[in-house]
Amino acid sequence: MHQPLSYVHPQAKIAQNVVIEPFVTIHNNVEIDEGTWIGSHVTIMEGARIGKNCKIFPGAVISAIPQDLKFKNEDTLTIIGNNVVIREHVTVNRGTKDKLQTVVGSNTLLMAYSHIAHDCIIGKNVIIANAVNMAGHVKIGDFAVIGGLSGIHQFTNIGQHSILSGGSLVGKDVPPYIKAARAPLSYAGVNSVGLRRRGFLPEKINEIQEIYRYIYLRNLNTSQAAALIENDMKPSEERDEILNFIRESERGIMKGYKTLVD
Repeated sequence: MHQPLSYVHPQAKIAQNVVIEPFVTIHNNVEIDEGTWIGSHVTIMEGARIGKNCKIFPGAVISAIPQDLKFKNEDTLTIIGNNVVIREHVTVNRGTKDKLQTVVGSNTLLMAYSHIAHDCIIGKNVIIANAVNMAGHVKIGDFAVIGGLSGIHQFTNIGQHSILSGGSLVGKDVPPYIKAARAPLSYAGVNSVGLRRRGFLPEKINEIQEIYRYIYLRNLNTSQAAALIENDMKPSEERDEILNFIRESERGIMKGYKTLVD
């Protein structure tokens, strides 16, 4: 259902029970699945694929072309999962030839004025707080929480179940399961509160804490710590996730605070 004061391109594919409020503009080559609500003054541009039961608040712009001078009008997408909440004046740009798509996973919350640049891959159940700005090619794992006013450098990876303090400047990769805070951004412990809320048992949280003692508290470099973790600790999903994240990091992982102040 859409109001007469909205504009919907005749070739856009809109499910029957989508609600489109006045002054919405929906371009060609857009697909919106059932149960989604589009608030007033939202603009949805070419290449948008929006899932079920999403809520997009007034002023948001979804799937605008990238702010990338190398973009040559490639045929790319913006993919929004199910049950995503996009608050006021959020901007999500579509992909470039690098990944051909920008992705926001299901059950994610994008708070007001946040910006998701081209080719970013945002996992499921992520919270991006107010006015977070991320450059292109950023990857954020499931259940991560990014504090308001944070700035995230291009090609940075942020691991699953991590939490970043407000105003963070992210220039290095942030490993999974941890808290990141201070300036410059550094290790501030394991995200034990978040992990408990998501059903991690105490012994599993203790295992993760022990892994990060090797990395940040034993005066080892990253390669030495990874080798000892693999040698000393039994394989597990969490251990392997951390080791793979470290070894695949192209920008390098952020430092521990003790390392920075020494």
